Amino acid sequence: MDANEKVINTFATRVRQMILQYEELRKENQRLTSLSEERAARIKELEEKNARIQHDYDTLKMTKMMQVTDGDIEVSRKRVNRLLRDVNKCITLLSEKS
Repeated sequence: MDANEKVINTFATRVRQMILQYEELRKENQRLTSLSEERAARIKELEEKNARIQHDYDTLKMTKMMQVTDGDIEVSRKRVNRLLRDVNKCITLLSEKS
């Protein structure tokens, strides 16, 4: 084998190696692209779920704020009555000093 044939064989071997590496990298790229698309879809799904849960939470919070129980009314009535007694006491004290 002369020098030219050795160079050509070496070149051909390296070209084949590069082609094999290219194929491996192409497959890896496809796998990673697919994985990236799956993750993006999952992220979108979770963001939508998060938005629904946030909306449900806000609705529940608003409902709780609007809901008035009998206990709340009774506590408020007692507080107002106590405040009225305090005001009446103050008025009485001011009247006596006059």
